[in-house]
Amino acid sequence: MQNAKFKNYLLLHLIVFVWGFTAVLGKLITLDALPLVWYRMTIAVTLIFGYILFKRFPLKVPPKTLIMLVIGGIVIAMHWVTFFKAIKVSNVSVTLACLSTGAFFTALLEPFWYGRKMIWYELLFGVVVVLGLLVMFDVESGYLLGVLLALTSAFLSAVFSLINGKLIQSEKPSVIAFYELGSGVLFLSLYILFTGGFTPEFFEVSQNDWIFIFILASVCTAYALIASVKVMRFISPYTVMLTINLEPVYGLVLAFIFLGDSEKMDALFYVGALMILCTVVANGILKNRGKLKKAS
Repeated sequence: MQNAKFKNYLLLHLIVFVWGFTAVLGKLITLDALPLVWYRMTIAVTLIFGYILFKRFPLKVPPKTLIMLVIGGIVIAMHWVTFFKAIKVSNVSVTLACLSTGAFFTALLEPFWYGRKMIWYELLFGVVVVLGLLVMFDVESGYLLGVLLALTSAFLSAVFSLINGKLIQSEKPSVIAFYELGSGVLFLSLYILFTGGFTPEFFEVSQNDWIFIFILASVCTAYALIASVKVMRFISPYTVMLTINLEPVYGLVLAFIFLGDSEKMDALFYVGALMILCTVVANGILKNRGKLKKAS
């Protein structure tokens, strides 16, 4: 069991690294946030459906579970729209930094969601994360809209993590991903349809954008979403969200490599990143120590 948990921690970090690359792709893709997410989810759900057919997994789920899956799909769709919109109106650095507050939101919501008492160190780590963000970036007033969108995205990612934490107890990760992405596509399609967004320009996508979108949909969405849901069988939603705080670290390093000086980091970034990294390590130690005491 411990070996399986360790492998899933490693897998989780690989997933977070992949997610860190999504911000770079979001900056490279010239489409606006809404069509970008629509194409991403449409391609991803098609790939996952093909995988389910190949594996012959049953798609039947209980009505209550279906309702949760639909809600989860709408939440993840809005999470991605606000995430990419934040990148478009600000930059990768500000967006990824603010996204780390997802752990703080999860610490506040998880006790109510699971009906348990709040653990003191979860709130403490959430505060440390916020302090780390303040150290990492002195956000200028010109990025206010980007900050608000990124914080909204962080809150939605926390809600999505809690929903999947329950769903994974009874459903296959690929089935969860299929229904959630499918629901998200349907939700966005209805919104675009009723707002008159399906114009000829909507379907004009450059060759480079198609390449980047396919990478985003296949590796960063279809694979990463299924794998992230799967690890929740072994790791709590809060630990997942806290580990996701490394996404700014991975993402900003990748942004510096692929986007150049526009995403250059100063010394304070490393101080803030170290604070976040320490919360990840400390959380894992305390969680494992608590489980060992219960076992004994």
